[in-house]
Amino acid sequence: MAITPLFDRIVVKRLEGEEKTAGGIFLPDAAQEKRQEGTVIAAGGGRLTDEGAILPLELKGGERVLFGKYAGSEIKLEGETYLVMREDEVLAVVES
Repeated sequence: MAITPLFDRIVVKRLEGEEKTAGGIFLPDAAQEKRQEGTVIAAGGGRLTDEGAILPLELKGGERVLFGKYAGSEIKLEGETYLVMREDEVLAVVES
């Protein structure tokens, strides 16, 4: 199933949390903190200005991004959890 966000929204797949501490202790699922990093799956067409023009988004599919702890809305599609958020909720792009 393909998902296409509208306007200035993006769909992000959150990266998995750390299962082990630096000291080698395994963490149960309840103790793992959700990561604030993910991969952009899809991006909308752009932001609509007051004049009616569309400004294209800077983010593209496949980019790794950092976002705030409470950014976006969680959705579930076909057993996978995604975040849908506005482009301005993204804090930074992670370069490889």
